[in-house]
Amino acid sequence: MKHSLFACAALTALTASAGAHPVNSPQDTSVDPAFDITRVTATTDGRLVTFMMEVAGVAGSVTPEPTGQLAGANVEAYVWPTNLDPAVVGFDAGSGTLALAITAHPDFDDTPLFDENGDGDPANDGAGWHSHWVVLTADEACGAGLKVRDVSPGQDLLPATAPYLPIALDSPGMSPVIDGHLAQITVPLADGESVSFDGVTASLHVNDAGTAPLLCVSGVHDIASGDLSLPGVIMASEPH
Repeated sequence: MKHSLFACAALTALTASAGAHPVNSPQDTSVDPAFDITRVTATTDGRLVTFMMEVAGVAGSVTPEPTGQLAGANVEAYVWPTNLDPAVVGFDAGSGTLALAITAHPDFDDTPLFDENGDGDPANDGAGWHSHWVVLTADEACGAGLKVRDVSPGQDLLPATAPYLPIALDSPGMSPVIDGHLAQITVPLADGESVSFDGVTASLHVNDAGTAPLLCVSGVHDIASGDLSLPGVIMASEPH
C-alpha cells in the first residue's frame, strides 16, 4: 500500500484549506489500479453535492474475501474526508472528521433499511458497493492510526438512519455509481459550496474480538493530496 499511516494532525484539522479544485493525483504502479486515485472532484447545485473519484483501473473491481462473520471482517472503501462538522448529518458536534464513503464488505449488512441487491430481503446486503457517512478519529491501536469512532447508541448522537452499530456510521441509502474508472455518489447537503475535501482509498478491519476499537482503518492504498491536507473545494456546478 502506498500509505500505511494517515497524518493525524491533518485529519483533525477541520479548517478549510485554500487549495485548488479538483485534486489531481499521479499514478503509482505500486498501488492496485482499482484504488490508485488519479483525480477527485465535488460539485453542488446548492441542494445536492456530487463527489467523484477517478482511479487508474476499474473502480469497484476489487472486493474483500469473505470471512463468514462480522468479527474479523474486512472492508474496502472509496472515501472523501471533509472539513464538515459531524453535526451536519446528525452526529455529535466536533466529534471527529466527517467522511463520505462507498464501501463493500461481504460478511455483514449495515444497511438494514435498504435492499441493495433487490432480492426482497433487506438483511442480506453488504457485499455490493453502498454508501455511508462516518466519523473518523485517531487511534494508535489501529494499523493506519485511525478508526471509525466508537459510540454508545442511545448516549452518543446518531442520525435517524444509522444502523445502531456501536460506531459513528450512518446508512442513508444514497446509491453510488461505479462505472469504469469512476466512483461517484450524490448526497443531500445544503450550503456545500466551499467545503474542503480530499480523496482516500483504504481497507478497514472489524476487530477480531468484536470489541473497541471495532472498525479500524487497517491500511491506506492512496491519498489524493498525498498528505490529507483537504485541498479540494466543493464548487458550484455549471448550469445546464
